[in-house]
Amino acid sequence: MSLTIITKVDVWAAEIADTPGGLAKLLGALAGAGADLECVIARRDPTKTAKGVAFLTPVKGANARKAAKSEGLAPAEKLATLRVEGDDAPGIGARITSTVAEAGVNLRGVSGAAIDGKFVAYLGFDTAADATKAARALKSLAGAKKSGAAKRKGK
Repeated sequence: MSLTIITKVDVWAAEIADTPGGLAKLLGALAGAGADLECVIARRDPTKTAKGVAFLTPVKGANARKAAKSEGLAPAEKLATLRVEGDDAPGIGARITSTVAEAGVNLRGVSGAAIDGKFVAYLGFDTAADATKAARALKSLAGAKKSGAAKRKGK
């Protein structure tokens, strides 16, 4: 399997208005501050009327962090996340999630996409220890030669 990069990433989260433009307002503020986001996930919060939640990564630089905080974003401290990248292949998601499961780690959430023969997936975990354990298992699956498990993005 060709997993080329396994990276711990810092995810920021905020409650947003579940109205037309709710997410656009947040993203506009960050764009105005020069933020260069790699992943945005937003969804309605079924437990709160007219509210949603947005998860973003990375939020780098003083201006982007200031804008993020002014829009209610904060580091998602109860969410540990790995970004896994590599060559796309049939069954790659099954192999990744099976490897994490076989390591005894429960996934909190997964988002991924494949474009032009490459894939990127974000794997969410309840604790940093779970993310570390999953990274070790995935590194073993991929072969140690190209893994970036010790690298950290988003700070």
